Amino acid sequence: MKVHILEDDAGVNESLRTLLQAFGYTVTSHENAASFFLAHPPEADELVIVDLGLPDIDGASVIRWVESLSRPPRVIVISGQPQRLIDRALKDVPNITVLRKPLSGESLMPLLT
Repeated sequence: MKVHILEDDAGVNESLRTLLQAFGYTVTSHENAASFFLAHPPEADELVIVDLGLPDIDGASVIRWVESLSRPPRVIVISGQPQRLIDRALKDVPNITVLRKPLSGESLMPLLT
């Protein structure tokens, strides 16, 4: 499976990439939404992991764009923001999985299958 990571923190981005590649996933990383939008759109059988607090276009807008695709992939949101801000940003996005930072392999890996 291919996984797209949208995370502006270079350390988190690299850690996710390394973990996922170690488990055999093909990974594409983006430091911002603009570079993600310029790439080939994700396929339905892929996964998008998006940080809610991206620097250019916020993660919630990215999620809405992904959800608007004719065959959207699964999305996992990662965030270190307070829960009330997460809830506000995602209020109109149903059935979204949110993982709180700091991330761990134990919390992420069960969501990949």
